[in-house]
This record gives sequence, structure tokens and C-alpha cells, in this order.
Amino acid sequence: MNSMLLVTKRNGKKELINLDKIHRVLNWAAKDLDDISVSQVALKSRIQFYNNIKTTTIHETIIKSAADLISENSPDYQYMAARLAIFHLRKKAFGQFNPPILYTYVKKMVKLGKYDKHLLEDYSKIEYKKMNSFIQHYRDMNFSYAAVKQLEGKYLIQNRVTRKIYESAQFLYIMISACLFHKYPEKTRMKYIEKFYNAISTFKISLPTPIMAGLRTPKRQFSSCILIECGDNLNSINATTSAIVKYVSQRAGIGINAGRIRALGSPIRGGDTFHTGCIPFYKHFQSAVKSCSQGGIRGGAATIFYPIWHLEVESLLVLKNNRGIDENRVRHMDYGVQINKLMYQRLILGEHITLFSPSDVPNLYDTFFSNQKKFEILYKKYENDAKIRKKRIKAISLFSLIMQERTSTGRIYIQNVDHCNTHSAFNPKLAPIRQSNLCLEITLPTNPLNDINDVDGEIALCTLSAINLGSLKKLEDLSELSNLIVRALDSILDYQNYPIEKAKISALSRRSLGIGVINFAYYLAKNGVRYSDGSANSLTHKTFEALQYYLLNASCTLAKEKGACAWFNQTTYYQGLLPIDTYKKDIDDICNEPLYLNWESLRKRIKKYGLRNSTLSALMPSETSSQISNATNGIEPPRGFVSIKASKDGMLRQVVPEYKKLKKNYELLWNIPNNIGYLQLASIMQKFIDQSISANTNYDPKTFSDNKIPMKQLIIDLLTAYRLGIKTLYYQNTRDDAKDCQTELLNLTNNNSCNNGACEI
Repeated sequence: MNSMLLVTKRNGKKELINLDKIHRVLNWAAKDLDDISVSQVALKSRIQFYNNIKTTTIHETIIKSAADLISENSPDYQYMAARLAIFHLRKKAFGQFNPPILYTYVKKMVKLGKYDKHLLEDYSKIEYKKMNSFIQHYRDMNFSYAAVKQLEGKYLIQNRVTRKIYESAQFLYIMISACLFHKYPEKTRMKYIEKFYNAISTFKISLPTPIMAGLRTPKRQFSSCILIECGDNLNSINATTSAIVKYVSQRAGIGINAGRIRALGSPIRGGDTFHTGCIPFYKHFQSAVKSCSQGGIRGGAATIFYPIWHLEVESLLVLKNNRGIDENRVRHMDYGVQINKLMYQRLILGEHITLFSPSDVPNLYDTFFSNQKKFEILYKKYENDAKIRKKRIKAISLFSLIMQERTSTGRIYIQNVDHCNTHSAFNPKLAPIRQSNLCLEITLPTNPLNDINDVDGEIALCTLSAINLGSLKKLEDLSELSNLIVRALDSILDYQNYPIEKAKISALSRRSLGIGVINFAYYLAKNGVRYSDGSANSLTHKTFEALQYYLLNASCTLAKEKGACAWFNQTTYYQGLLPIDTYKKDIDDICNEPLYLNWESLRKRIKKYGLRNSTLSALMPSETSSQISNATNGIEPPRGFVSIKASKDGMLRQVVPEYKKLKKNYELLWNIPNNIGYLQLASIMQKFIDQSISANTNYDPKTFSDNKIPMKQLIIDLLTAYRLGIKTLYYQNTRDDAKDCQTELLNLTNNNSCNNGACEI
């Protein structure tokens, strides 16, 4: 019966359906794949055919039919569905399966305004012929289905109104490479373009959303993370808001440090009136964040930071809470609470924390980051000053509220500000770290803006990328990959535009990079070690030692060629310090692995030539970019062998790498008994990483009595993270159908109440 149906072709003509043609396409898509049933896909598809169906609809139907069959038992359907989707995508982009010649294609794209015109100005026709020879279009067939849908939805150039697609993945990769190295000498740039193209198109290097979506287009802003600090006055608040709008529209994730804003009821204008407090201005920032969509790529998002000792902290901690009314909630942003050793000590000793408005306690806010000894002296002085407005609260009550809200929302983050400054790439006396970003892995200096063109303010930018650990054959492979990635990201800093002058000055003077990793869970499985039992500690130490060493070496080599960054003197590297000198020594108790690389030789080279980049490393979540590479997310354990992620195209299934071979080696998130092993691994990474880590904590209430997470356990894990030198904590994940954590207060005055030495900070 189906053979008598009419179909409508792409050109509008009608003809009888050709089932043989469909079977040929299905057989092509299934070639060399295991446990695939072409007939099952065909049968599942044909049931949905109808008279005058469009051939594009037929193609989409068979794609979905194959995608619906993706499972643990038949993981290769993710590749069959991907090939069918690539076939469909190329037809939409080029009108045929075979892509056009590169030079002809680029001319068309420049004429349409889709590609930056410099691409035709900077390269000759002969060079395009050479680049065309680099392209391996068959690599499109290595994508999983989830990767293709993410490419199509977020990265490939298109008209987002008509959904017209203009490019395929290999054109994306080669043109990104061409943009990155266009300023290199003609004698060497083809070599770097080919190497970088091969690295990104074979998933050895993973690029973030702003680069994948924007580089090669006329829009030139590719920094993933923007840090903006707000001062305690209307001019600064308005300048901060303006900066937020500019950078949200440029696809960046925003970190807002609002810790200086004075508390509710503080006098202003010499006591002429009272201050409205933080919440109205947080609402103002939220409106700015949500005012722009990011080019149809993703929505705007931001995290606001404030100190634990802020007078309004009890109100600020519940801003995401679903209880309450809109007037006292600001739910569409996330929040980072800033803590230091003194606050943890008050918790452990069962003492009180005193809350202040930053406006009432001169220099307290600045020393909170730049000088811990001075902070403690000032803090105690202000506690004893009867003239200063203050509130005392039991430390355990405040920490319990923090952990209750962190459990309830998952989005109350933690920044250990002393670790961010004592184990930092920056000299805290010259360039203290006062905040992080949306994902809690960027730690860069900022200064408040008093005007959008303020000469004294500083907006921090960081340009990100990641290395796929699963692609490594040996650790020495990191040397070449580090060289490529540092050169590429450093080039972006000169290539991109800067909507705000102070961001430009900072970016070009500090040249901060944040290079992380993806596929860590696969890397562990491939090497037969696990998150939870300490077996991965040694491998993690060796791997992240090599990563940081080769990144620093690459930046030093680049500094020798092009000069050190202008503000290199504000770094701890300038002082002769390396991450191996300043890490929390408690890490040695869980991993006594020696150093294997020649750090002293590197130290001498850095002293001689400097570094091109103030920072080199940061471990980000890499949620979407990991999917593109068919990798596990960042450093996270997978929740299941098949991950299911929502997208505008429906639910996307993706199977962990080498599932059939390594199934017994993978450790799934909810099979990990507690957070200890994961936190230990994160601390070993942090020993070498010069910025921070998007580290999560995870709880399954079913593993506790009464299906409730004990407050004691939450506090112990928080203290453990601090003791091990972890700078930031990102999400708290609670398994579905969880109840609230137990909210009993703890007596922490007894050292026996904390396990694993967590209280010894």
C-alpha cells in the first residue's frame, strides 16, 4: 500500500514514493555499525507515512525512528541516526549530499553576510585550495545523534526565523581554524590551521559555545565568562547594569559581585534617607540579565556574589526559594556565598558570626579578599565597637540556612575567598580575587565601575576551551595540544571586539585563558580506576600535573615569541611562584605522588621570558561541548550509561563512550556512596589548576534514614572541601523525589562530631 503513496519533493514536484531509495539510505547509514536493524527502522518509519508527504518529512521521520531505538543494548543507533541527520542537514544546506568547494562556498557566505569579510581579504585562492585539501568531510559521520542536533540547534550558521541551514560541521571547523591563525606569517599559518582543524574535528580539543557559534561570523565576541564588580553607589549600579546588557547580548555568562552594596536601612546622603538594601538592585540586575536572548543560542544567566557576613545575608540566602512572594524573591539568578577560614572556625567552635553592612565597616570588605590577617583584626575590632550597627547569629544557624537553601535550590554556590587568593595566579596585594563567574571556575581580578567608561574599573574576561582526556594515548600528547590551544585562544583576544573599553584593557593586559578537560569519567573507566575508592588519585595527579605544566610551557614559549602579558607583574608567576608552591598541603595526606616534570627548569624559563597569559587553566562543566565530542561532561560522573538531555528538538539520548567494552569500569553518579572520593579528586586537580573548578556535591536521600539528607553530612562535606583547598562549589545535585534535608542544628564544639578530619582546617 505504501508503494502507491505520492511524495512531495524538495522542489515541489510530486512522484510515487520510492521505498528502495529509502532502504539504500538506511543501509548506507547502518554500514559497519553493530546491533542495528535496518528493517526495524524502516518499519517504524513507514507506519507514519501518508499521501503527499514531503520528502523532508520522510527523512525527519526515519531519523527520529532510528534515534528512538538508541539504548544501552544498541548504542550504535546514535550513529545511524546521526548519519541520517547529517545527510538531511547537508541537503538543507547545499541542496545535495556532497559539500561544495571551500573557496566557492566562502565567497557565497561572505556575500550573504554570514561570514566575516576578512576571510576573503586575508587568504588567497591558492590558500583556500590548500585548506580545502585539509577538510575531511567523512568526519561528520563520527558524530553521535545528540551532537548533530546540538550542532544544528546552536552552532551551525542559520536563519533562526526560517531555520535555513548554511553550513556543515567540517566547514565550521576549518573556518574557525582560519580565523584563529589569520595573523600568523604565511609560511607557518597553514601548518597551524591544519593541526588545529585536525584537533577540533577529531574531538581532541573542545570549543565553547561563543567560539563555536560566533567565530567566522561578523560578530566578534568569544569570551565565555565576564566578571563585573559593582560599587556601592547609583552610578556604579547603573554602569554594572549597562555592562550586563552588553555582554549578555554577546553570549557570555555573567558573574556579578554585589557584595559592596550596603544593607537595608543604612543611611544615605548624610542621613537624609534610608537605603532600600540589596534586593531592589538584585532585581534590577535580573531584569538586565533577562533582557536579551543570546542570538537564539541560549538565554542570559548570571550569578551574584556576596559575603556571608553581610547584614542582609538571611534575606539574600532565600532569594531563589519558591516560598514567599515576588517582592522578596529574585529567583532567576543564582547566588554565590563568600566564606573564609574565620567563618568556618566560628562554625566549628560553636560561636557566633557577626553581620555588618559593608558601608559601616571601612576596609573590611577589601581585606576579606586581600589580607586574611588584617580582615580578622578588623572584624573583631568592629564586633567590639558598640557604635556600629550589627547583628549576631549562631554560626551553625547561618551555615544550616546556607546548606538548607543549597539543598532546596541546588543553586546556592560557595566561594572560599581565602583559597581563591592564597592559591592564585594573582598577587592579592595588587590584584585580589573578589568573585567568580556563572559556573564557579573563573577567578580573575575585578574593580567596580563608577561609570561605563570609568578609567579605574575593571571587567574581567576569560576565554575558555577544553582538552578531551579520552583522546589521549599518552600524557605527552598534552604538549602539542596545549601548544595549539594556547596559541588559538591567545589569538582570539586580539581578534575579537570589546563592547566596553575597560574589558578590552583588562583582557589584552592580562590575556587570561581557562583551559579545562572533558571526558574525565571515560578517562577513568578506560584506565580501570574509580571516583570513590582512591584508585584514581595517582592518575589524576599525574594527568593534571602534566596539563598545567604543558599549558604554562606553551604560554612561556609564546611569551618568548610575542612578549609577556602587560600586567604579568601582578601575577604570582612573576614572583616566581607556581601552583605547586601554594596548594593546600592537606592534599599530600590523600595523594603523596611525586612531581614527574621539570618544574624548576620551567620556573627559570618563566622568570626569563614571563608568560603570555596570566592564567591558563580552569575546569568548567562543558555540558553542551562535551555532547558535541560524544564525551562525558567535564570531570563529572555520568548519571546513567544513556544520558537523556532535553532540547528544543525533544529528548536527546547519548551513550557513554565505549559502553559495551567498559560498562563494568564506569562508576555512575548515584552508585557513588558519598562525596569524599570526588572531593579528593577535585582537590588534587586544584593543586595544579590556577583558576578554579566547577565542582559539585551530590546526595541521594534514599541512602539516609527517613530519606532525608542529614544536615551534619552537608556540613561535613562543606568543611572537607574547605580543608582540601577547594576554591568553589558549584551545583548541589539531589536525586529525584528527594525530601528536604534534616534541619537539626549541630553541636560542633566537640571535635568528634566531624568525621574525616574535616574540622581541622
